[in-house]
Amino acid sequence: MHPGAWWIWALGLGTAASRTTNPLLLALLMAVAGFVVATHRTDAPWARSYTAFVRLAAAVLVVRLAFAVLLGSPIPGTHVIVTLPEIPLPHWAQGVRIGGRVTAEGLLFALYDGLKLAALLVCVGAANALANPARLLKSLPGALYEAGVAVVVALTFAPHLIADVQRLRAARRLRGRPDRGLRGLLHVGLPVLEGALERSVALAAAMDARGYGRTAEVPAAVRRTTGALTLGGLLGVCAGTYGLLTAAGDSYGLPVLLAGLGAALGGLWLGGRRSPRTRYRPDRWGVRAWLVAGSGIAVAALMILAASQDPAGLRPGVVPLVAPDLPLRPAAAILLGLLPAFTAPAPRRTPAPAPEESS
Repeated sequence: MHPGAWWIWALGLGTAASRTTNPLLLALLMAVAGFVVATHRTDAPWARSYTAFVRLAAAVLVVRLAFAVLLGSPIPGTHVIVTLPEIPLPHWAQGVRIGGRVTAEGLLFALYDGLKLAALLVCVGAANALANPARLLKSLPGALYEAGVAVVVALTFAPHLIADVQRLRAARRLRGRPDRGLRGLLHVGLPVLEGALERSVALAAAMDARGYGRTAEVPAAVRRTTGALTLGGLLGVCAGTYGLLTAAGDSYGLPVLLAGLGAALGGLWLGGRRSPRTRYRPDRWGVRAWLVAGSGIAVAALMILAASQDPAGLRPGVVPLVAPDLPLRPAAAILLGLLPAFTAPAPRRTPAPAPEESS
């Protein structure tokens, strides 16, 4: 499977999550992403980062609720759960309070808001667990090669760090040494940092041996044309996006956006001539990649359409305090995200060694 297809699928789910605060739809989105990861995650080190993203999402949700309890909520409520001691603040801090009444409406609003951010983190974690970062770098155009290297190194840092921590903690447990608490953290942290430094040096040596950073000579006219197309394309994308977000720009927003995208793509194509390189066994974008990417795009498009047609269903209110409903059409659109679980090729897992027979 092409790694770009997994990222488009995950970004489609993330776009759908950004259009709603309905907790039922957000929970369904996270369940869809988790099911696809469970069926197609490999044994590679980067695939283990999904658990870390899930824990990060849970931590974000807890922190958001804690802020709502300690700092209050802008949502007025009548169902008071508890009244905390309130710290008086100076007059210049009007509108901010510490302590006071904690209402069910305010907590529910914070829960909806935190679930949306948690769903976005789960979608990004799914893309990290399913897409091979090295293959993703190989698929980038030549003009984005340097930026792609930086992004891939950043994305692979967390999975390798988690794998090193798990390996060192397992080694300490086998030796009968503590692996929890402050003492265990101090004894694990130094080898982890040492391993990260060794990987950085090895990566720098490998990049230098492969001629990283060397560029080809191109005519000055091509360089100027590349810069003009890229800069003009980015300005066109910004202007077109602004036009789509404002009521007065409905007539020119989409054409300017498409023209800007075309100019930016042309600049990237010309810029790729400065980085001549070959690809060994390039990943092919086949029918299955189209199905995986198309399912994510379909989920995002249908959720954007549903947000314009039924905003109350996708953004339920908390005043008055009522249980949210599950809109059937957006829920059916989210279920389209399960298509990769049945169309993407099954991952190749390393078989477990057979137990040795005792003589």
